[in-house]
Amino acid sequence: MTFRRWAHAAVLAWVATTGFSLQAEPLFHAVQYAGRPGGDPVTALVRDPIAQPLRYRVIVIPGSGCTGMRSVADRYFAGLLHAQVLFLHKPGVDINAGLAPEQCPPEFVATDSLSEWLATAKSVLRQDASARQGGQPVAQLLVGISEGAELLVDLAAEVPDLMGLVLVSAPGLDPAQVGEAQAIRLGQLPAWGELNKAQLSNLSGDTVVQGRTLRYWRDLWGWTQSQRLIDSPWPILQVWGERDALIPKESFEAFATNAASRSSPWCSRSFADANHGLQSDAVDGIKWLWTVLDIWGKNPGRGLCHWQ
Repeated sequence: MTFRRWAHAAVLAWVATTGFSLQAEPLFHAVQYAGRPGGDPVTALVRDPIAQPLRYRVIVIPGSGCTGMRSVADRYFAGLLHAQVLFLHKPGVDINAGLAPEQCPPEFVATDSLSEWLATAKSVLRQDASARQGGQPVAQLLVGISEGAELLVDLAAEVPDLMGLVLVSAPGLDPAQVGEAQAIRLGQLPAWGELNKAQLSNLSGDTVVQGRTLRYWRDLWGWTQSQRLIDSPWPILQVWGERDALIPKESFEAFATNAASRSSPWCSRSFADANHGLQSDAVDGIKWLWTVLDIWGKNPGRGLCHWQ
């Protein structure tokens, strides 16, 4: 058993259930941004609204791994009719790599970590905000898919006219807490304990254990977000599947208990039979989410939880 979190990204589970087809003329186009100082550049995918008028923008922070989204982005985000969409890829990711590369490039594994990704994403969002200065203000949302949601509370300050955070298949707890809960569910607590010992050791951060560097694991163990999400001033919408094979249901429920006390709006929508990609035989949770956001975009002042 390994704990490599790129094994099943939410988008992979979605595509596996729904299927996809390519378009002759893709709606998304690639834009390159400078990464963090001294780091690799970032290639983002950008799409203007499918239907006019432009009502809002969605900035998407993807989950772990090296999936290239170019081949499925049009279909995946089709429900965001009135939104401009900015989807970031991690540094070193080939946007044409497809949904399930056999393995991530060694250079990707060597540099990937939450702190590196956060520094890079901040750089991109600052460039994006600078380019938009002087233009018409547009309501914006930060959407984090799976691991990507762990960056949202730190990225929020970089997004002008931010109206809320959206957590997709992300429980909101600190990642080490979620990892331990998953290890218990899988009967792999001893393996999780060995991984903890490794990240606490004096071994070099470049050492690869369970498919990731110790630099990655040390970031994960030290990463805090749960209380800061609860204390944050932004409305939060969380969407998740109760049959998620990667994240125990109890992790979502624990965050819900804690978030009930927050002063800013918070709402959660679960789908009883849905997987990590928000899919089941009976429901398409991604389609539901984009529909809700598009309705919200007609009047952002009503708040992200107006659908309840």
